[in-house]
Amino acid sequence: MNNKEKLAITLGDPSGIGPEVIIKAISSLYGDKENLPIIIGDTKTVEKTAKKLDIKLSFKQINSIDSYDQSSKEIQVLDNNKYSEIDFPVGDNSVESGNASHEWVETATDLAITKKVDAICTAPINKESWQMSGFSDIGHQEIFKRKSKSNYVATMLVSGTLRCMHLSTHLSLAEACNYVTTENVTRAIKLTHDHFTMWGFNKPRIGVAALNPHASDGGLIGNTEQKEILPAVEKCKNEGINVTGPHPADSIFYDAINDKYDVVVVMYHDQGHIPIKVYGFEESISVNLGVPFIRTSVDHGTAFDIAGKNIADSTSMIEAIKLAQNLSKNSKL
Repeated sequence: MNNKEKLAITLGDPSGIGPEVIIKAISSLYGDKENLPIIIGDTKTVEKTAKKLDIKLSFKQINSIDSYDQSSKEIQVLDNNKYSEIDFPVGDNSVESGNASHEWVETATDLAITKKVDAICTAPINKESWQMSGFSDIGHQEIFKRKSKSNYVATMLVSGTLRCMHLSTHLSLAEACNYVTTENVTRAIKLTHDHFTMWGFNKPRIGVAALNPHASDGGLIGNTEQKEILPAVEKCKNEGINVTGPHPADSIFYDAINDKYDVVVVMYHDQGHIPIKVYGFEESISVNLGVPFIRTSVDHGTAFDIAGKNIADSTSMIEAIKLAQNLSKNSKL
């Protein structure tokens, strides 16, 4: 990243593997460099984590983003001392972890919206801890949407050259099927096209997955394709977007891996998550579309079962940081 770019990384749930994968990723990517990312979280937690991992990094606590020194070779932690006296449990839910991780995401979002940072990368939070703490937000996306006042925020998963833009995520399967409407599919295709164009793709190749088996076999197995998805594809085609579909979901990902599409628009959570994680589980990451800032994330959870054991794989965090850097420079995915 150049001298003008700032990347902020949220610590995630301090009881999970977030602190571990962040420390490992920064150590792997940056070494003894300047313009290090800012960690938004608890200084005590990151220092304890680095010591336990025997990774020799220097940290400096700052209480304002305006105090960030890009020439420093210390990792600066934006920390308001609110949680400095709390010993977060390792590998378990807690109200304290929920409160802290929620606040850190809100802080990062505010900084991104006000352009105080150029990109944010998030470690995993625990939804149950958030619920225990009284928050109605299911995850990061709900905070981004509320604070940015965006009408539509979507999630895209990335693993290598396979990219899946999700029409919906946190809906039950029954609700997700009802969400497949011409209006919603059209909006998803247009949002995908706009972002990929912004990221440097020339007429991005968009494939749209069907909802029903065999893309409904001409209406023999449901009519969602003919009634809802196809009209959306045709409408976008007529507006100059390079899109095709609906294609059977059992073959479209194979085609995407073999460079037929730049991105696949999928109809629901598991339709996109399964191929991404099978194709490259450790490397898979998440990026949000529809928000006025760059946000990437690991594509795994808090992994309470291995928290504190120093065995967490940091590959996803490394890839999420690299993608945030690339997008902040307007480079291609």
